[in-house]
Amino acid sequence: MKTGIDRYPEFREENLLRAQGISLIAGVDEAGRGCLAGPVVAGAVILTKRRRCGWLKDVRDSKLLPPEAREELFKAIVTDSLSFGAGIVSHCYIDAWGIVSATRLAMRLAIESLSVPPQALLIDYLTLPEIACPQKGIVDGDAKCVSIACASIVAKVTRDRLMARLDRRFSAYGFLRHKGYGTADHFERLDALGPSSIHRRSFAPVSDLRRLL
Repeated sequence: MKTGIDRYPEFREENLLRAQGISLIAGVDEAGRGCLAGPVVAGAVILTKRRRCGWLKDVRDSKLLPPEAREELFKAIVTDSLSFGAGIVSHCYIDAWGIVSATRLAMRLAIESLSVPPQALLIDYLTLPEIACPQKGIVDGDAKCVSIACASIVAKVTRDRLMARLDRRFSAYGFLRHKGYGTADHFERLDALGPSSIHRRSFAPVSDLRRLL
């Protein structure tokens, strides 16, 4: 049996809540928390139990999917889910208040953007005490829970599209390829060019570089 991040996400947590009469369950996850540039983005998804969706069997943690598969699943999620939303928090907020605060805010914004208020939240790793709603933080939730995995796809695709647009303004940094993550190519560009206006100055790799410039 597969375990850890290799296991397929399941409906176990959703089924436990539905057995209690709770049907409007939002999965919540983020993308871009560890990036050196750009925003952090959260996704929230409420799946419907009234429609059988064949694509659900293909849902995985967004990090385990190739870009083409993420795009196709994103289209299916926004078409077939009861509601979906995204929350975007800029690099400026991250530098001012920290990545944990920014991630929580992005998740709250994603939840608030849902067209249907959720009755319960299933969140990857975190909980949001500021939201008065039953909730559970699940370690590796995007690998274990279908609703959270769907939210991870919404967050990842939304952020990748934002970074593709930012690449047009900052093409020398290669954001289209690495999306702001700390790849070898990204560090080479930073060494050669210094940080751009969308780099997170509070993150050590960028702040250390600034001291050298």
